[in-house]
Amino acid sequence: MTFLKPFSPYLLSAMRIAAGLLFLQHGASKYLSIPVTQMSGVEPTSLPGIAGGIELICGVLIVAGLFTRFAAFLASGTMAVAYFMVHAPNSLYPILNGGELAALYSFVFVYLAAAGPGPISLDRIIGRG
Repeated sequence: MTFLKPFSPYLLSAMRIAAGLLFLQHGASKYLSIPVTQMSGVEPTSLPGIAGGIELICGVLIVAGLFTRFAAFLASGTMAVAYFMVHAPNSLYPILNGGELAALYSFVFVYLAAAGPGPISLDRIIGRG
C-alpha cells in the first residue's frame, strides 16, 4: 500500500492529535469532571490524582505538538506503570485484566517519543520538531 506513503508524516500528526485527545479526556474527567465519571474529583496527591495531572498536562502538550517527545515519553511511562500496578496483578492477559488501553497508550506514546510530532505541530513551528 504505497499510495499512503506520501501522507505518512501527516498521518503521524493525526495519530498524535487523536491519541492526545483520547488521553486528555482521562485527565479532564479526573480534574475538571468533564465528563463526570467514577474517577472525577480524585485527590491530587493520590496515584490516580498524579496520573490525572500527567494525563491532563501531557494530553494538552501532545495534542498541541509542543514538547512532544518529552510529554509522550512521560505519558508512556505513566501508562506502563498503570498497566503493571493496576492491571497486570489480575492476569497475564490484557484482555482479561482490562489493561488493553494502558498497554496501547504506552506503545503509541513511546513511538511518538521516538518519531516526533509530525509536520502539524507547535514543535515544528518553533523549530523543535
